[in-house]
Amino acid sequence: MVSENPSNEGNPKRQWSLEDFEIGKPLGKGKFGRVYVAREIKSKYIVALKVIFKEQIEKYRIQHQLRREMEIQTSLKHPNVLRLYGWFHDAERVFLILEYAHNGELYKELKKKGHLSERQAATYILSLTKALAYCHEKSVIHRDIKPENLLLDHEGRLKIADFGWSVQSRSKRHTMCGTLDYLAPEMVENKAHDYAVDNWTLGVLCYEFLYGVPPFEAESQADTFKRIVKVDLSFPSTPSVSVEAKHLISQLLVKDSSKRLSLQKIVQHPWIIKNANPDGIYKK
Repeated sequence: MVSENPSNEGNPKRQWSLEDFEIGKPLGKGKFGRVYVAREIKSKYIVALKVIFKEQIEKYRIQHQLRREMEIQTSLKHPNVLRLYGWFHDAERVFLILEYAHNGELYKELKKKGHLSERQAATYILSLTKALAYCHEKSVIHRDIKPENLLLDHEGRLKIADFGWSVQSRSKRHTMCGTLDYLAPEMVENKAHDYAVDNWTLGVLCYEFLYGVPPFEAESQADTFKRIVKVDLSFPSTPSVSVEAKHLISQLLVKDSSKRLSLQKIVQHPWIIKNANPDGIYKK
């Protein structure tokens, strides 16, 4: 058995191929490919194998984006970031060897329950905050944190999974990317943005965890844009949510990016201290 993973990190010359794996059931389907559970034959180690067709890569011109995603995710080693162990390709496909998250997408859990308890939401927000602090230290802005990109492992620990829109940069960026409901005002307005876009998204997610819908959801894309730019934030009366939780959300969903609550202050926020499980594992 390989000690931690099948990546043979002590042996960088290791060349993978499809013959090294037994392929199991499909786990999901994305725009550019599919993900399967797989077992590395030698070590019996279970992984997720993401298969992307080269034809799709060329059609959508995502060569640069994919390479950047692979380079960034391989360099990140944090308990709340899904590991990318390695990759290989054949004539038609690119294969990414990923950590297997047994409990799947947090999105499915949220849809099933409608909304999360404050303890569960706070535990996930704390885990995300720690992961983003680690990413930001490494000059990585994620730019697309949403429930579909968050996975849960067999213990219930949250993992950031998709780095397709992430960027490694010490200067402000101008590309509009990510998913509409989660975009910060500066991105909607096509202004320069920095790490604070991830802090904004934490506020959106915290709201969605507790209320079951994103805060600026509207009938049309244009109306969602308007609500984001105005920070048209209101808290429904049901479900009942604590004053401390609303305070944290209000401190993150701030138009002026320099005034948003810092990641360090999120960790110290009374709502997090009172509700979150510090080890990041939500126990029902």
